Amino acid sequence: MSSTDLTGRVAVVTGGGRGVGRACALELARRGAAVAVLSRTPEEVHRVAEEVRAAGSSGLACPCDVTRRAQVEEALRQVRSQLGPVTVLVSAAGVARGSPFLETSDEEWEEHLQTNVTGAFYAIRATLPDMLAAGWGRVVAVASIASKVGSRYTAAYTTSKHALLGLVRCVAVEFADRGITANAVCPGYLDTDMTEANVRRIAQRTGRPPEEVRRILERTSPQGRLFTPEEVASLVGYLCSEAAAGINGQGIVLDGGAVLS
Repeated sequence: MSSTDLTGRVAVVTGGGRGVGRACALELARRGAAVAVLSRTPEEVHRVAEEVRAAGSSGLACPCDVTRRAQVEEALRQVRSQLGPVTVLVSAAGVARGSPFLETSDEEWEEHLQTNVTGAFYAIRATLPDMLAAGWGRVVAVASIASKVGSRYTAAYTTSKHALLGLVRCVAVEFADRGITANAVCPGYLDTDMTEANVRRIAQRTGRPPEEVRRILERTSPQGRLFTPEEVASLVGYLCSEAAAGINGQGIVLDGGAVLS
């Protein structure tokens, strides 16, 4: 078994029904892990769990809203019962919407904090006991370049992603001597359905054609492009492996060189 292989590991991927979460679930399966897919949409998690099984690994579908503590805890009970103790967590559930600061509603603010931060907190807290018992564990959060820098019209999103990186770093420090690492991947704009939805919203608000909005987002990277879920998943998979044992408490940027920190 190579140092990047995950055979024998049980992984949980939140937000695993689409986009980056789906790509991460399939990447972990290709590396040999049994994968539990958590997401709010039952048809999506069942489809991805089937893709995991088609890749040759055990796959389990767990419909779950990560903002509901009881649902997260019940999902973890199912995972332990059917797959075994969890030693890999990829927290990829998230929302991203933009509004001018003075137009940011209480509901929008709470939605971002509950999903992007509290949901990750619930998932990490529910999986850490298994990692501690095993003396080995990997926590990887899908964050954003918004964890590192601020931008206009993203107060709720940027605040939540800064908080997510802070959460990851606290976990990293507290459990560093127990065989557990915690890191975040901080991508730039991704070529996903979520980005397409944001392109449409920006186009409606500004009157710009969607194609122009997309080109503006592409130009935020020195490479002049959006990034793929598979690129993020490849980095996540590495961070979940034994080969990445010395990487801890990091927010690793994947944006072609725009944010250098």
